[in-house]
Amino acid sequence: MIRLLVADDHPVVRAGLQGILAQVSDMRVVGQASNADELLTGLRSLPVDVLLMDVSMPGPGFVPLLRQVRADYPSVAILVLSVHPEDQYATRALRGGARGYLTKDHSPDELVSAVRKVHRGGRYISASLAERLAAELSPDGAGTPHEQLSDREFDVLCLLGSGRTVTEVARELVLSVKTVSTYRKRVLDKMAMVSNADLVRYVAAQGLMR
Repeated sequence: MIRLLVADDHPVVRAGLQGILAQVSDMRVVGQASNADELLTGLRSLPVDVLLMDVSMPGPGFVPLLRQVRADYPSVAILVLSVHPEDQYATRALRGGARGYLTKDHSPDELVSAVRKVHRGGRYISASLAERLAAELSPDGAGTPHEQLSDREFDVLCLLGSGRTVTEVARELVLSVKTVSTYRKRVLDKMAMVSNADLVRYVAAQGLMR
């Protein structure tokens, strides 16, 4: 029996996943979480084999949370299930410790296959993502500008570019306003931008809104 924890901030999505997985004989949802705190509490208190984890949940940021789960619960296979296209978050997810990345427009059968594969110790990625990863590893591989950012800088970019203020970003990522301001400056410098308006335009164009 594969025991799953479903972590998503949308109740309708959690209910839908619960309904899909309840029909699979070798899987059981043992818990649900709507934010980072509930996710970590569930992992501490429940027997979990596979974590289904959304990208956009309240808490310390997607990649830091992913890495914390990977470090504290190495036996738990993480499958990221997201509305965001692969070219926006998948590479960071896999580098952060996820065993697979699946967009929410895939079929229930593909979800079940992905869960079984990561539970067996494999990785679940699409053919298009495999090609993208191979291209990034090639000597002349070139990615999008935001791929040069650190994980924390990337979180700050996405949040500021989604219209949050520095204070709101600091509260959401549990950082000081001064620290977020420092990250903001680094992001602007690395991406050759001068204002939050530039960040908003870029985030909207890349589909990175949170």
